[in-house]
Amino acid sequence: MNPEIYNYYQSKSDSTKSCLLALRDCILSADGNITEAWKYGMPFFCYKKKMMCYLWTDKKTSQPYLGIVEGSKIDDPNLVQEKRARMKIMRFDAEQDLPITAINGLLKKVLKLYR
Repeated sequence: MNPEIYNYYQSKSDSTKSCLLALRDCILSADGNITEAWKYGMPFFCYKKKMMCYLWTDKKTSQPYLGIVEGSKIDDPNLVQEKRARMKIMRFDAEQDLPITAINGLLKKVLKLYR
């Protein structure tokens, strides 16, 4: 793992760090062509070198979320657009279990778009 990415995860509270690392594992295991990179000061995930998604935390609530770069092209009830033109996000409560089925379903839709 890149030292900047490692430091990003380590800077978070235990519950947020665990949530983000579990999300990281879900993303990386979704397809062998997904790679992790440090872009724009955050952990980014690329599919065949095309930016696909990223992990971040909300500035107000500190809750983690998964940002989908081409989110505006994906119809999924778990994604919210907010004020973003292109990207959509899926929010998580770091104190709750991750909705793995919903995450995997979303990642399948994202990968279908990129393939």
